[in-house]
Amino acid sequence: MTAAAAVATAFTWLWLGMVLAISFLEAPLKFRAPGVDLRTGLAIGRLVFRALNAVEVVALAGVVAALVAASPAPRGTPFAAAAVGLALAAQLLAVRPALTRRSDAVLAGHEGPRSHAHLWYVALELAKVLGLATLGVLLLRA
Repeated sequence: MTAAAAVATAFTWLWLGMVLAISFLEAPLKFRAPGVDLRTGLAIGRLVFRALNAVEVVALAGVVAALVAASPAPRGTPFAAAAVGLALAAQLLAVRPALTRRSDAVLAGHEGPRSHAHLWYVALELAKVLGLATLGVLLLRA
């Protein structure tokens, strides 16, 4: 494995671990903590996911830069990286704005109808998990 492929591998597995820990462990558990109501949970979630998404953008840039430096990139890795990047872009550009509008309304005291944006975000998280796992395995095989 080249140094560049090793860097891409490290970014990939670290990113996967962060998504699993935050999206599938921290996010649902915070609402079960004593004293955490919906408004507090949403406020915490906004901060946590804003930070996670910023780190994800850096991780994606690191993966892409490492794959370019590893030229030629290990077989299949550009496609897996592109799939993960598209899922992240969809979350940031399409789903997060809808979630922000919804959480703004809830934090302002206007519950209103529930949004399906959260389900889209979770579906895209699952797609990222599958894409990152695939990318990680492809990199380890290279």
